Amino acid sequence: MLRGLRKASSNWLGKVVMAAVVGFLVISFAVWGIGDIFRGFGVSTVATIGGSEITIEQFRQFYNDRLQQYGRQLGRPISADQARAAGLDRQILSTLIAEAVLDERARQLGLGVSDEEVVRHVMQDPAFRGVNGQFDQQRFAYLIRQAGYTEQRFIAEQRRVTLRRQLAGTVGGEVTAPVATAEVVNRFENEERFIDYVVLDAAHAGEMPAPTPDQLRSYYDERKFLFRAPEYRKVMLLEVSPEQLAATVEVSDEDARKAYEARKTRWETPEKRQVQQISFPTPEEAKAAQEKLAGGTTFEALAAERNVAPADLDLGLVAKAEMLDPAIAEAAFGLPEGGVSAPVTGRFTTAILRVTKVEPGRTTPFADVEAQIKKEIALDRAKASLAELRDKVEDELAAGSRLDEIGAKLKLPVRIIEAVDRSGRAPDGATVALPKDIDVLGPAFSTQVGLENEALSVPGGGYLWYEVAGVTPSRERTFDEVKDRVEERWRSDEIAKRLAAKAEEIAGKLKAGGWFAEIASQDGLKVETAPALKRRTRGTLPADVIEQVFKTPKDGVGTASGATPTDRIVFKVTDVRPPPFDPAGAEAKRLLDQLRNAYADDVMAQYVARLQNELKVRINQTALAQAVGRGSAEQ
Repeated sequence: MLRGLRKASSNWLGKVVMAAVVGFLVISFAVWGIGDIFRGFGVSTVATIGGSEITIEQFRQFYNDRLQQYGRQLGRPISADQARAAGLDRQILSTLIAEAVLDERARQLGLGVSDEEVVRHVMQDPAFRGVNGQFDQQRFAYLIRQAGYTEQRFIAEQRRVTLRRQLAGTVGGEVTAPVATAEVVNRFENEERFIDYVVLDAAHAGEMPAPTPDQLRSYYDERKFLFRAPEYRKVMLLEVSPEQLAATVEVSDEDARKAYEARKTRWETPEKRQVQQISFPTPEEAKAAQEKLAGGTTFEALAAERNVAPADLDLGLVAKAEMLDPAIAEAAFGLPEGGVSAPVTGRFTTAILRVTKVEPGRTTPFADVEAQIKKEIALDRAKASLAELRDKVEDELAAGSRLDEIGAKLKLPVRIIEAVDRSGRAPDGATVALPKDIDVLGPAFSTQVGLENEALSVPGGGYLWYEVAGVTPSRERTFDEVKDRVEERWRSDEIAKRLAAKAEEIAGKLKAGGWFAEIASQDGLKVETAPALKRRTRGTLPADVIEQVFKTPKDGVGTASGATPTDRIVFKVTDVRPPPFDPAGAEAKRLLDQLRNAYADDVMAQYVARLQNELKVRINQTALAQAVGRGSAEQ
């Protein structure tokens, strides 16, 4: 559609039409205001919660942050279409509303938390501790940046989280779980069952006569939908990436040497030292300890005298930059190996230090990293030129050019997939090689022939443009086209019918009191044993068998599907062994903790639902659709 508008505006009639469109926009600006035109005609609130609201921009930021977090966890980006298909927009909105109602209730109750308390919680978080076990400011900054937060946003969010936890602790903190429930859960998870079984495969179906033409024709007529040819699309792909462009960039030795010198610290491994530290509450006590050391007391004896644990004594093998206290670091890196310092007054304590090991720093030679540096420079230059190349492609698209024409003009490779279905297969059934970590088929099957489409983002910073050049509609294949497949499927179904009947026959004999080994031998089957099966057993037996086994009582008989669509398994449950359960044991404690958390979550969910009703939560479907990029609200 965009390309059509651009083409239309290039002639006199198009200019008249476009003038009318502009006139409409001017009228709209006059009625709604220019800001509201671009915010969705005045609809800028996704949801209202009591006296609070979630604006489109707030939701969009939260939504995008969550998608990026999920993408980092998956190791690949999540497209807007994938997120909507998975219902992530609804899930994320539900999460945001639940948080908002708790925040609103906290405000109504006048709850608050001091800055000092929030900072204390953050500094005690194990995630932000460095190698010395203490809060690491650099690690903190790096982790929250990776999560998409500024420091101010993170602290504000932690304040809200703390208040929500206060509410959650009040509502569900005293919930307890019955021991009887834990015992039931333990039995469900750990009960063991023993079975004897036989496997009936295609070899036990007997002689299978060839089907008659009438049988095949009838089978085909009843199941034509199984043999339809899917819709195929001819797709053109034009991809540009920093790596692709970097391969064409030449970097001189001189440029590489300059980059090496400019970033030399990157190739330097800093000196590290094994540092021990004894802390003292006052400088006077430190001075007295120094005199003891001078009098012959060993460093270890002094540490033992002051009840310093080995873990607190040793700061580890650290670089100077890794030590939080500048004064302590300066003193430690001024000592020789084996040296003991005088009392050092730092930011947090007064301490005496000892260095037990020194690992000298080293610099990696230029020759060892020359190739890597040239590659990085080429990649940086490619990234700088990527935006320019993207603009050139977009300009050509705006002019109405097809992707193959653009590729020829800009000397970029365009890949043409002649035919591919939604599952990624060609008409011959072969899997089509598609770009990795990018959903191309979803967008390609959601557009029309010749339409200009937004470029897809490529992991690593590139772009992928796609265009549907042709569509082969789904059609009903003729009998002659699929005769071999019809016969194959007919034969498979007949085998499955025979084996199912045979399995029921064997099961009937077992239920009548027959001996398993004797019944099996009549059909040339071997009885096998599967001991100590659990519900979550993952072994040689298919999941369907395990499920049926745990629906069958002791000495009961059952049948289930095997490893292939035709296989059948007949089994007899020979023993059922409940697991031991000690109400005071570690396993019971684990289960009770899990159940208590689950019960508390249920209570909290009911509380949030009641708050949503009391606060009269309202959702604006149109604004939600705009926030996540849908054309219109889904009903």
